[in-house]
Amino acid sequence: MTTTVLAFDFGEKRIGVAVGDLKVRIAHSLATIDAEDNATRFAQIAKLIAEWRPVKLVVGLPSHADGTEHEVSRLARRFAQRLEGRFGIPAVLVDERLTSRAAESRLRESGASARKIDELLDAAAAREILQSYFESEAVAPLKVTRGL
Repeated sequence: MTTTVLAFDFGEKRIGVAVGDLKVRIAHSLATIDAEDNATRFAQIAKLIAEWRPVKLVVGLPSHADGTEHEVSRLARRFAQRLEGRFGIPAVLVDERLTSRAAESRLRESGASARKIDELLDAAAAREILQSYFESEAVAPLKVTRGL
């Protein structure tokens, strides 16, 4: 049985994707989906799901520094609901505060150029989201709520 998990750093322009395994609990950057229209986005996600066959999907839930939600939070919740509904795979939301900063910092530390950072940032942020999910086993992830 597969124990693969795909994670998504949802954005209105791009979606970063990471992959990991529930047993090993190590996340890896996978891809960036650079499309604003849903048909293209979901077609690319469908290919990744067919290839990786995940048992769970993790979506980063953005919020302000104080934890309050904003418009992109609502869109990320809706994205998670669509993923779960379309692919029949459980989706959970995970607090993603500071993941983009952490991802950018790691990329800078690795010596990546500014151009390379721009290219890799979304997938690296998805990796941070998934690694955070793996490390917070004791903390129950936020559940996708229906009807938003």
